[in-house]
Amino acid sequence: MRLQRITSLIILITLFSSFLMMCTKVNDKKASNNSKANSHLNIKNNSENLYKIRIEKDIPYLTPNRKEKMDLYLPITAEKNKPFPGIVYIHGGGWMSGDKNIERGKSICTTLAKHGYVAAFIEYKLATPDSGSWPQALYDCKTAVQFLRKNADKYNIDPDHIGVMGGSAGAHLAAMVGTVGPEEGLEPPGPYKGVSSKVQAVVALYGIYNLKEFKYKRTDEPWNHKTLVGIFLGISQKKDPKLWDLASPINHIDGDEPPFLLIQGTADKVVSVKQCKEMDEKLKKFGVPSEVIWVKGAGHSFDLQPPQKDLRPAVLSFLDKYLKK
Repeated sequence: MRLQRITSLIILITLFSSFLMMCTKVNDKKASNNSKANSHLNIKNNSENLYKIRIEKDIPYLTPNRKEKMDLYLPITAEKNKPFPGIVYIHGGGWMSGDKNIERGKSICTTLAKHGYVAAFIEYKLATPDSGSWPQALYDCKTAVQFLRKNADKYNIDPDHIGVMGGSAGAHLAAMVGTVGPEEGLEPPGPYKGVSSKVQAVVALYGIYNLKEFKYKRTDEPWNHKTLVGIFLGISQKKDPKLWDLASPINHIDGDEPPFLLIQGTADKVVSVKQCKEMDEKLKKFGVPSEVIWVKGAGHSFDLQPPQKDLRPAVLSFLDKYLKK
C-alpha cells in the first residue's frame, strides 16, 4: 500500500512538472514574439526619422485682390543649408468646391512634411453656376509653383525639385501643370512672370485626363444638368470642342513631361479607369516615366491610407526617387 502511494505521488509530481514546463515554454514564446514585434516597431520608428512640422496658414500667394490662400506644411530642421523639395497639393471637388481645410488634403500634406517635403496646400479659383474658372484655375496652380520657387530661400525649399500632386479635379490640374509648357500660351500673367512653373514630378489620384470622355453631370439646382467640365470651362463641348481638347492634359504630352505616378481605384464609378490607362499609355509612348498603382476595390476619392492598401510607401518612394536625387 505504501509503495502504491509513493508511486502515485511520483506520477503526480511528474505530471505537474511537465505542466509547468509547458506553461513556461508558451509564455517564453509569447514574450519572444512580443519582443520581436516591439523590436520591429522600434526599428521602423527609428529608421523613418520623421520630422516635426509647423504650419503657416493663410499665406497670400496670388495677387492682393484674391481671397484664395495657401497653407504651408514645413519640416522643422536645424540644417539651414539643406533645403527640402517642395510639393503643391491641389484639392478636388469637381472644379467647383473645396478648400485647404479638407481633411484628406491636410492628412496628405502632413505626411509629406513629416517625410521631408515642404507641402503647399492651395486654394484656387472655383467655378460657379454663372461663371467657369478656366483658365484661371490652372494659372493659380502654376502660380503656386512659381511662389515656392520665388520664395525658396525664405521657406528652405530646393527650387530645382518641386512636384505637384492632386486628386480628382485636382489631379486634372496637377496633370495640366505637368504637361503644359510655357510655349503653349497658358502661363500665368502674374504676379511672378518670368519665374518657371515647371515641375519635376506629378502624382495624380483618380484624375480626369481627357475631358471629352468625362460625362459626369450635376442634376441639382442651380446647375441645371450641366456637365462638370462644361461648368468648369464655362461652355459646352458642342459649342467649343477645341477648348475641351486644349484643357485636357492627355493632348499636351510630347515627351518633355516629368515622371508621373497615377493612382486609380478599380471600382471608381465617377472617373472611368480608362482615363488612367490611356494617360499611362500615352506617357509611355512618348518615353515619359510613368507608374500606375491600381487600388483594387477602391471607389472615387481616398487619401494615402485607403482600407485596401497603404499607399504612403509607394508614393514617398516615387517622390524620393525624383525629388531627392
